[in-house]
Amino acid sequence: MFAAGTAAFGTLPAGKKMVIGMSQCNLGEPWRVQMNADIKKAAQKVPGLDVVFKDAQNDTLKQRAQVEEFINSGVDLLIVSPKEAAPLTPPIAEAYKKGIPVIVLDRKVLGNDYTMFIGADNKRIGLAAGRWIAKRLGGKGKIVELKGLMTSTPGQDRNSGFRQGIKGSGLQVAFEADMKWLEPDARKEMESALAVHSDVDLVYAHNDPGAHGAYLAAKAVGREKNIMFVGIDGLPQEGQAYVKQGLLEASFEYPTGGKEAVENAMKILGGKKGLPKELKLESRVFTKANIDKGGELLK
Repeated sequence: MFAAGTAAFGTLPAGKKMVIGMSQCNLGEPWRVQMNADIKKAAQKVPGLDVVFKDAQNDTLKQRAQVEEFINSGVDLLIVSPKEAAPLTPPIAEAYKKGIPVIVLDRKVLGNDYTMFIGADNKRIGLAAGRWIAKRLGGKGKIVELKGLMTSTPGQDRNSGFRQGIKGSGLQVAFEADMKWLEPDARKEMESALAVHSDVDLVYAHNDPGAHGAYLAAKAVGREKNIMFVGIDGLPQEGQAYVKQGLLEASFEYPTGGKEAVENAMKILGGKKGLPKELKLESRVFTKANIDKGGELLK
């Protein structure tokens, strides 16, 4: 067992070195850049621990190959944030069955062939967003839903939770599109929505870049003041900043889990027993009314 260290991180025995392989599905989203930064910062607190980062550049086949490279190089532990669930399931299962601990971060894979999943509850966040939006609009109005990648579990859960949250209200999803988590795609889809709908009340985007892209599309045609924009991620430099500027009505936090991934990696590598298979992270909602107080925890 490793000796106890500071900040809930273990410490490696003197002279011992270990390598964590981190497979990030893409770095085109600010939230994912922040995740890597959080992992790097946490790992720097553990002398002798090295994290090797690989960026799959939004290419599932590339990410599969990178995971296999990590397996072949004999890393001590894998952290994977998958682009898509089904295609990444086999290489992750292969690593797990070969005795390499695997932490699946943010997006789930199929089955249970991994050591631990860490992430917030996307369905719960979508549900909270739906209920908040229904209340904010008084139960009626037209909504544009700009979805994240719908072959990923967060996109699916943020959609299904949201639909459950507005069920029974008079809200109508007048336009929906998969913007694949990307701001430029969200802007294009919002341009299409505005071209066919003259009375959009609110945009629910599965991430803050999507909400911001929709805002820019509305601003380009002078309609941004008549539409509310709600997103998910809640990064200080992004979603929270947009709320403070009045561009977003609300941003629901999706913590990166980077610090928690390294913390639990050290526990796993240290042989600690009884760790949970799934670690759910808390989430908050940021609005103009509560942002100066640090947001409000979802109940």
